[in-house]
Amino acid sequence: MMVNVPAPRGSPIIELIDLHKVYRVGTEFVHALRGVSLAIYENEYVAIMGQSGSGKSTLMNILGCLDVLTQGTYRLGNQNVSKLSQTKLARIRGRQIGFVFQSFELLGRTTALKNVELPLTYTRTRHRRQRALEALRRVNLLDRAHHHPNQLSGGQKQRVAIARALAQQPAIILADEPTGNLDSVTGAEIMAIFDSLHAEGQTIIVVTHEDDIARHCRRVIKLRDGQVVSDSRQGRAPSPAALATPEVVATP
Repeated sequence: MMVNVPAPRGSPIIELIDLHKVYRVGTEFVHALRGVSLAIYENEYVAIMGQSGSGKSTLMNILGCLDVLTQGTYRLGNQNVSKLSQTKLARIRGRQIGFVFQSFELLGRTTALKNVELPLTYTRTRHRRQRALEALRRVNLLDRAHHHPNQLSGGQKQRVAIARALAQQPAIILADEPTGNLDSVTGAEIMAIFDSLHAEGQTIIVVTHEDDIARHCRRVIKLRDGQVVSDSRQGRAPSPAALATPEVVATP
């Protein structure tokens, strides 16, 4: 049963003001985003939804500092990142944003542990091995730390990807269709992990077109033709997967 949940208080961790994104394709201009304004607060659990061409992937890329806006303002924390150089955007990605992709994006020739540890080398983080092991422990995958991706199931690969994001101790986790390559049971296991991380205080943004995935989130933002058409905060009754979280997450 869905219930209304009050909006968070305090300063937003993300603030978008009249955001536009225009691509040039040949001689034509494609308006991917048309005046998006919204705020996301610390410890929110947000789903961004929309059909193909709605602008949700473009919005995720801008939120993740993988792309730059054409017009408007994007504030991340206390910083205006709208006009930063690619070098500075890369620094922000490495320190503040953890990514989880549909296709896992793991290096096939190295172990789960090394995959988790690798992004930390780019930011010269201390105690990389300890942080990587702790991240694998949080997703109950320590026993697979020295396995290569081809020795892991799809769900285990996605848990490695989540651990890789967690090892950076990011302000925000951005998950792009994180269950898209998984069956429904394994997808529920992955969402149970996100549920648990949210309960611990992690800010999570999930890009999805699936209602079942969005129901895990406490806020749902829907896009159509590059504009926000609805934005609702909601609660939900615990699902069977959520009730079984300790057993589900521990499954190898």
